[in-house]
Amino acid sequence: MNPYPGSEAAGRNLLLLSLLFLVGLAAVALWSRPLIPVDETRYVSAAWEMWLRGDFLVPYKNGAPYSHKPPFMFWMFHAGWTLFGVNDWWPRVVSPLFSAGSMLLTFLLARRLWPQRADLGGNAALVLASALLWVVFSTSAMFDVLLAFWVLVGMHGVLLAAEGRRRGFVMLGIAIGMGVLTKGPVILLNLLPITVLAPWWNPGLKWSRWFGGIGLAVLLGAAIALAWALPAGMAGGEAYRNAIFWGQTADRMVDSFAHRRPVWWYLPLLPVMLFPWFVWPGLWEALARHRREGLDRGTRFCLAWMVPIFVAFSFISGKQPHYLVPMFPAFALLAARVLADRAGTRVGLPALLAALLGGALMLAASGQIASLRDQVVLLPPLWPGALLVALALAAWVAGRRGVSPVLNLAVLGVGMLALLQFAAMRSIDPLYDVKPMALAIRQVQTDGHPVANAATYHAQYQFLGRLEAPLAELRGPELESWLAAHPDAYAVIYLKDTQNLDGIETRYRQMYRGGVAVLVDAKTAARLLAAHAK
Repeated sequence: MNPYPGSEAAGRNLLLLSLLFLVGLAAVALWSRPLIPVDETRYVSAAWEMWLRGDFLVPYKNGAPYSHKPPFMFWMFHAGWTLFGVNDWWPRVVSPLFSAGSMLLTFLLARRLWPQRADLGGNAALVLASALLWVVFSTSAMFDVLLAFWVLVGMHGVLLAAEGRRRGFVMLGIAIGMGVLTKGPVILLNLLPITVLAPWWNPGLKWSRWFGGIGLAVLLGAAIALAWALPAGMAGGEAYRNAIFWGQTADRMVDSFAHRRPVWWYLPLLPVMLFPWFVWPGLWEALARHRREGLDRGTRFCLAWMVPIFVAFSFISGKQPHYLVPMFPAFALLAARVLADRAGTRVGLPALLAALLGGALMLAASGQIASLRDQVVLLPPLWPGALLVALALAAWVAGRRGVSPVLNLAVLGVGMLALLQFAAMRSIDPLYDVKPMALAIRQVQTDGHPVANAATYHAQYQFLGRLEAPLAELRGPELESWLAAHPDAYAVIYLKDTQNLDGIETRYRQMYRGGVAVLVDAKTAARLLAAHAK
């Protein structure tokens, strides 16, 4: 069996299969897990407060302007709510829709880079659809896949401009502007390095015309972003205006206080983020052979896209795994290209061993282990681990029978992630589904009682409870004074001790991120705070 038939129809079929994988994984995510605090719930709550106020310029969090993120994703939430009414599921569909668009753009980008290889786009989409980190954030209410979509639009623009078409610069400018509206000026870090390296991957460019066009594209992008930022800055006040024009980006990219990591922090995570592809020896063998034979224009383009971004993010102090999501299409394109000439490559042992290990761990956790019986988190079911072991063995058999390694590993990666979510479902819900607490807070507010949150509040309850009033965000002496001044109030208190709860009279209680959250009246809250202070 020839795993690289080379036909345009084969490429389209693989693209369709990739989209079907995405639909399946999105359905699994909707079924198996809630909106996860603190990020997903915070972003949906910001969109909810905009919707509630009828203010589509300035995002709000718990009643105050929210400057950490621009509004594009919130606008996408509003678009769905306009069509389908306010609901919990639409915000979780936005990222899968943009992921599907990104796969299509990746498919088309492969045709621009390697027009003689009609099947490469389908293989690239398949690699992208099964890379672990891409899939995780394709099924999350986060900004990174939306940003990746605009990065891909920009890459199409860069290639068109390199071919002498002026509309490529216009497309690049639109991508920059929409990227800024999606996640801020970080889009420039994703798009500009490849333009600087254009003489390497596309020799013969006229420098003056090229960089003049890039400058005009940046100006167009700035104009698009300012069309929102200027009126939003006027409406949001001085502090909000200062934050959106400089503070948020500078703080996070230069001297991040939130996610400070060492330079090497991403390296040990790569095998997980790029599973199953990173642990497959066949990919690295194909890459080494391709390098010895000489890098073509498309391969240089992918490296000029991917390597500078990875290096730049490694040196930026603030690091999170999802910051690398927009470079995943470059990896998928590169993998598809170097594997195109390695038809005999089989699925490697390390990838299979990793899948077998994952299945074995799930099976072990499913057993009735005495030390785990008293834990609050429920044990995972037996069947996902058993299926994963069976899937790994099936991949080994299929590889020996000549099934395409790209297809084989893609099925293994997609199946593993789906089964892991099913295995973790019973543990995730009790710890991260905060909707019951949010509804309890709503009932208290409906009864006319103010509510305080005795910790940093990430607005995790605002949307899920459809709350129309903010929570007082107080701690320490300020909270104690507030409780004394509001004897009819309630407070959400977070306790680490999950065992000694019987003596606490609560309006509602639930497990929360390894501890317990309790909704209690002012008198009980004051008593708990006093006991904690001792």
